[in-house]
Amino acid sequence: MKTRVLLLSTVHPSCDPRIVYKIAPSLAQQYQVFCCLPEARQLDENPEINMIRLPHFRSLLFRLLFSHTILLWKCVRLKPGIVHVFVPELIPIAFIFKWLGAVVIYEVQENLYKKFSIKQYNNGKGFQALFKYFDQLARKRFFFIFTEHSYPEDYNDLKYPSAVVHNYVSLPFIDQYTHKRPLSDPPVFFYCGVLSIERCFDVMIEAFARLKSDIPDFTVHLFGPLRFTMAEAEQLPGFNLVRNHLNFYGYTDLRIALRYAEGATAGIALLKPVADYLDSYTTKLFEYMAMELPVLTSDFPLYRTVVEAARCGYCISPYSAELLAEKLLYLFNRKNEALVMGQNGRNAVEERYNWLSEEKILLSFYQKAEKRTFS
Repeated sequence: MKTRVLLLSTVHPSCDPRIVYKIAPSLAQQYQVFCCLPEARQLDENPEINMIRLPHFRSLLFRLLFSHTILLWKCVRLKPGIVHVFVPELIPIAFIFKWLGAVVIYEVQENLYKKFSIKQYNNGKGFQALFKYFDQLARKRFFFIFTEHSYPEDYNDLKYPSAVVHNYVSLPFIDQYTHKRPLSDPPVFFYCGVLSIERCFDVMIEAFARLKSDIPDFTVHLFGPLRFTMAEAEQLPGFNLVRNHLNFYGYTDLRIALRYAEGATAGIALLKPVADYLDSYTTKLFEYMAMELPVLTSDFPLYRTVVEAARCGYCISPYSAELLAEKLLYLFNRKNEALVMGQNGRNAVEERYNWLSEEKILLSFYQKAEKRTFS
């Protein structure tokens, strides 16, 4: 009988690409997988993954009062052999499963020690103190998975072995939901991710306003949750000039969002050098490359090693709207070069930055953690 694996998050959406479209299907090859997420629904294309529904609350207090209680009621009786948690608030819950005999894997997806400086909610001093307390306890009791090579630098006191499993792109997933089309004219630009000032929304708006004088007609598809109000957006220089060119969709299942990238001139993935961004890959970088979109991203050393080596786009200052507009115009006017960059990005993903390589690391780590056979 296959070991039962329970994937747990009270925060991630029911269509989270890493958990639902990468980790769960990979584990389902060797384990019986249960995935417990807010507003989870059974997946027709992955019936072997058992989805367990939790209520969705943005408030941490409500999650502690209601989501955690429902989680325990629904999941303790499953008696999982391995429990994989994706958010620090679930560390106390993870201890309960450990006491019941499960192996616990705690995944660190962001460096909160650096990220607290820009978090807009669940960021009080009390929350930070509780996080640090339970984070220290987890280091002595759980196995760890990190999504970036830089994160273990702040976790050098772990009792058990750890692994780095990057959030590279799943090519079969991308290819299932996208089709290659000629570059659109008028141009289309694509953005997928959190929309915030830290992620250069202000710079993008100014760049689009500059671009309008050269390209009067263009479309920008923006997928992701807003970390500002529309009233705040309207105060940004140039916003009212280009607002009719902008399509806001909010957080959207990646399976749907990908369709809007077909025929796009470029994918934008700019971040400012704050919090842990300098040390963390933006996942969209690899998704754009897989979709054969030229990439416009920040001139961080980490990103340069990918984009400049692959010759698949440009690394520019995340503060320069002028440079962003210039590169967007250049790619639109030189479609053949844009197509070559897109193919270069695809080649790099096929050779290196794909989920298949990370899946092997994940499965090997699970097997060793389950049997505690690390050498």
